[in-house]
Amino acid sequence: MEDLFLKIIAREIPADIIYEDEYVIAFNDISPQAPVHFLVVPKKKIRTLNDIADEDQALVGRMIQTAGKLGKKMGFAEDGYRTVFNCNEYGGQTVFHIHLHVLAGKPLGWPPYQETLKQPVEQ
Repeated sequence: MEDLFLKIIAREIPADIIYEDEYVIAFNDISPQAPVHFLVVPKKKIRTLNDIADEDQALVGRMIQTAGKLGKKMGFAEDGYRTVFNCNEYGGQTVFHIHLHVLAGKPLGWPPYQETLKQPVEQ
């Protein structure tokens, strides 16, 4: 079954894509939680962080490296930013295809959670 992100990768659903290479794609979040909020998504489907295999280490590293490169390119790296992976229901994961949230553009407080759970995204 194709998920929302695979549909974006296949250009079946529009997205504001800010970066793409043969392994990852990055696009602006449709519900931003900060002035800058984008996702870095692997083109290979990995359902949750719990499903990352040994052979996926380089791919996950590339996701993090991409976040840093985009931070420098977009001019927020020196001010600082937050990266977040959500995992499963209690972790707030709503699309079951791993993705790295990158948030920047303002001071980010702590703790970053709310008491109510987010609802899964319809596929």
